Amino acid sequence: MQRGLLGEFGIVIAQGIGSAVKFAKAVLDGDRPSIPEVAIEVLTNLCNQMVALHLRILWYDKRILLEGRRDRQVMPLRTIPGVGPVTASAIVATAGDGHQFRSGREFAAWLGLTPINRSSDGKERLGRISKMGDKYVRHLLVAGMTARLRHMKDDPDRADPWAIALLERKPPRLATVAMANKTARIVWAVLTRNERYQPHAA
Repeated sequence: MQRGLLGEFGIVIAQGIGSAVKFAKAVLDGDRPSIPEVAIEVLTNLCNQMVALHLRILWYDKRILLEGRRDRQVMPLRTIPGVGPVTASAIVATAGDGHQFRSGREFAAWLGLTPINRSSDGKERLGRISKMGDKYVRHLLVAGMTARLRHMKDDPDRADPWAIALLERKPPRLATVAMANKTARIVWAVLTRNERYQPHAA
């Protein structure tokens, strides 16, 4: 709403939540744009709401991080590359210890990360992922793998050889989904064994 209101007056805020919060804080500190007074009143209310919401989100982030350090199921999941405290907590909250799934593949399928099989005439054809199951956890895993790819580009010497080979065969978007699929299977193994991630064992 903040961007929409300012856009009516030809004022553009850079993309990203950080830019929006920075602008909102500046407005509340007195750095107000040259727009009608009635619009300033609306903008000030919007900025107050944004800053307050941002502070609440930061508080919850710190709370999740703190609780994750205490949870014996969350901590092992955080040893998996690309799985942070929010993702680990969400997985434990939705999947528990993972024993209701018979395999990592079944867990990945529950998250909607396995390709749809469109086989015919004896030929196997794997299509797009099903996107069935838990959308929130699936989104977190894909986002985590997207961040991993960025880190790989910044520091290629520490990149996973499997992921590098994957990128040579697939575009980045498909690679992140494939990585999320593999990570989901690792998550299941770590959950059911309740032990830290071991790359070679995985």
